[in-house]
Amino acid sequence: MAQSPKTGTLKVPGATLYYESWGTGPMLLLIPGGPQDAGVFADLARALADRYTVVAYDPRGNSRSTFDGDIEPFDLDIQGDDAAALIDTLGQGAAYVMGTSGGAHIGLNLSARYPEKVRAVVAHEPPSTMLLEDPAEAIAFDEALHATYKSEGVEAAMGMFFGAAGMSEGPEGEDATPDFDFDMSPEAAETFERVSGNFEYWLAHAMLPLSYYTPDVETLKTGAPQVIVGIGAESKGSPIEELSMALVNALGVEPVTFPGDHTGFEQHAGAFAEALHQSLGAN
Repeated sequence: MAQSPKTGTLKVPGATLYYESWGTGPMLLLIPGGPQDAGVFADLARALADRYTVVAYDPRGNSRSTFDGDIEPFDLDIQGDDAAALIDTLGQGAAYVMGTSGGAHIGLNLSARYPEKVRAVVAHEPPSTMLLEDPAEAIAFDEALHATYKSEGVEAAMGMFFGAAGMSEGPEGEDATPDFDFDMSPEAAETFERVSGNFEYWLAHAMLPLSYYTPDVETLKTGAPQVIVGIGAESKGSPIEELSMALVNALGVEPVTFPGDHTGFEQHAGAFAEALHQSLGAN
């Protein structure tokens, strides 16, 4: 039987965070991206539980992390505060951090504003739009995606998003939500259902703030904590590689290759765990 996590909640200003914890050792905080939640890291966490206390959580607004009252806009500083609160509560003063996609921006925000709480941070495929030499085209697409959501709804917007990401399976290149009808485990199916339920919050409140976010490069360049930028081996030539390289170039560091593509932590959990452990090994 697969190892199950310990689960808990943490009250923070304006919300209650849901988290899952595996294993023992130094704390490793995993931050999901976009509409994702802690469930996407289940296999990765199990693969690391012999070396770390792995903590994954649902960012506020996603899945089981709920607002106290009305839905609130996505705010990177508040998200960074939430991550810091989890480290204070569950860690031993400081933690290793890995954030993927939009979660990488939360990890970078945390690291710049609370460097004493972070041993090292891995930013896996960060969508660093504002660090592009000319971000106008990328921002225009994101704004068009948001406008599509406002005028046509979640399904049309997500079809547009998946199509741009090369995941469309519609006829003759037509934008369409990809066919995820394959043999999922019950755990994965539950995660997929929850994440799908987060699409609207992400489109309405989180996507544009993440697109407009500019990491504090000058603070991060001080090297405390070390920032490691990870790019999937299968992302070569894709838009997310260009966005990730924008952060690499701004920081003046060398990227680290991770298995798989943007969701390599799910598809290649064991190999991804080893690459993550190795990237943190000198810290």
